[in-house]
Amino acid sequence: MYIHWCLMQVPSFFQFYDLFAFCFILYSPSFMDLAHKLLFAALLIFAATIDGTQAAAMVSGAVFCDQCKDGQRSLFDYPLSGMKVTVACADGTGQVTMSREETTNVFGNYVMRFDGTPDLSNCNAQVSGSGEGSNDCGATAGPAQKLRLMFRMFGMEIYGVDSLLSEPSQPMSFCPRSSNPVPAPIITPTRPPPPTFRLPPLPPLPPMPPLPFSEASACSHQYWTMPEYKCYWRVLNPETKVSLIFGPLAARRYGSDMTLWESLQGRGDPYKTLLREATTALLNSYNTLQFPYNSIGVVTRTNWALMGSTRGVLITALRFIRANSGSGRVTCKLTPCKS
Repeated sequence: MYIHWCLMQVPSFFQFYDLFAFCFILYSPSFMDLAHKLLFAALLIFAATIDGTQAAAMVSGAVFCDQCKDGQRSLFDYPLSGMKVTVACADGTGQVTMSREETTNVFGNYVMRFDGTPDLSNCNAQVSGSGEGSNDCGATAGPAQKLRLMFRMFGMEIYGVDSLLSEPSQPMSFCPRSSNPVPAPIITPTRPPPPTFRLPPLPPLPPMPPLPFSEASACSHQYWTMPEYKCYWRVLNPETKVSLIFGPLAARRYGSDMTLWESLQGRGDPYKTLLREATTALLNSYNTLQFPYNSIGVVTRTNWALMGSTRGVLITALRFIRANSGSGRVTCKLTPCKS
């Protein structure tokens, strides 16, 4: 079904690679291996059936905010939108021979296209600037990452890049302390050591309060439409268009003017119910790390349902309803916002 949908979209896009860029962002291999394999199968069909396809190289990756400044991905990090990423290629003498800059989308992803089949084996990607979505996390750019060739066939090359990091000026207060402290230097005494004294054991420290994002919570769509919980719309804006978050398939089904706030009012139809519960699941995924679906998983499953039958739409909507209700084990932890 996925391949048939991609083939039907070719006339509606100016170029085949524009469709490929959309597919590669939406179904990233780091989140869904099945979609990754189907995407490659679609690519093979396109390359074999379309004569005179122009050769090109595609580079994709993501940028995350390294809140704890530990130099690696952790559960405290989140994707950054509006970040500028530069891919630079150098020759044997270190001179830059080719470069390209792109800005990350709302999910922190970026995709670059190079015409022809250039040799990108000596190219590196690095965060080169911050934008509106950096949320004060653009003070320091992390290390550059080397491009990795993932696929090459019929004049098409696909390169992947390990996650790029951008750091704030100081680690967040909730970050854990380093588990590998620097050992104290060993000093050789030149005189007999003084008598040792043993301090009494210290009393146990009080337990740390739970982090708000680590506490399990699941809230139905009714909670997210109440004014007293409006402050929990941290990442998404109620006036953001559904088509911007869920993509072209959602725009075709629900129109390009519907907002996320309006989508929470849908009922009486399987497709409206799907969008209502998908928006609710997306809000829950940004509110707690223990929600069954992450944000990319919600968008991916919604688009899979829109490409299938009405029965598949209803099944996906029911699964979202179950997750949003806490499956009978988790309650909604939202508290009224302070005025």
